[in-house]
Amino acid sequence: MGRVEGKVALVTGAARGLGRSHAVRLAEEGASIIAIDACKQVDTVPYPLASGEDLAETGRLVEAEGGKVHTAVADVRDLDGLTEAVAAGVEALGGIDVVVANAGISSYAPAWELTEEQWQDLIDVNLTGVWKTIKATVPTLLEQGRGGSIILISSVGGVAGMLNIAHYVAAKHGVTGLMRTLSAELAPFGIRVNTVHPTTAKTPLVENEAAKALVTANDPDATWDDAKAALQLMNALPVPWVEPIDVSNAVLYLASDETRRVTGATHMVDAGATNVFKMPHDIAEPG
Repeated sequence: MGRVEGKVALVTGAARGLGRSHAVRLAEEGASIIAIDACKQVDTVPYPLASGEDLAETGRLVEAEGGKVHTAVADVRDLDGLTEAVAAGVEALGGIDVVVANAGISSYAPAWELTEEQWQDLIDVNLTGVWKTIKATVPTLLEQGRGGSIILISSVGGVAGMLNIAHYVAAKHGVTGLMRTLSAELAPFGIRVNTVHPTTAKTPLVENEAAKALVTANDPDATWDDAKAALQLMNALPVPWVEPIDVSNAVLYLASDETRRVTGATHMVDAGATNVFKMPHDIAEPG
């Protein structure tokens, strides 16, 4: 029997990257999936966002694991559209037990050089979109009366400062604060709320030319090997990033009954990035 057998999990930003990974990993362990994504470009994002074809592929991958799936195109910035998508998923699959608020974007510049549009777009998706996901799902969780698990995807930027993404860091700190309040408000109803905090993850949000330019100081001759070396300096473990499955395993853990008494927690998947003290990576080869 799977670790989330019989549960219905809703995942935003599910068309690719971390969201797809969460959906597939939960399906592997027995969950049915409501997979939601905007499937459209945001003008201030300097890399291509997911498409309808990407979302359909997530659906196919979930089904390949034997899971039931309901896919819906909805933007987390649009509460009415998101609420409709949630309602359709609930009708199709019979409820919600797990909510994974994963949708997110990024753009890059020093804080004082960010445009108003860059700031607003990111806050609208990465913070307000999380709150709207809560607005769209919690009434169903309360009506069902069977508890549940809400997992908000934050970041190491939700507990520490990071350069050239002030809006992202502000949003992710906001997500962490939102989790702390929600975990207290929803605890009497048996609904647990926790955050997951990845370091840099190997997804399209990171594997794009704008991000490479950022971490290599705009060196026009820089390669991806140069970018990986720069990213590795952020972490205590000698790796440039975590894989999506590393984050999804944490999501699965928090979704499962293994954490039935865990709420209000910040769950780090950061390769030691938030550890202040880091030894040089050439001290020892990783085992």
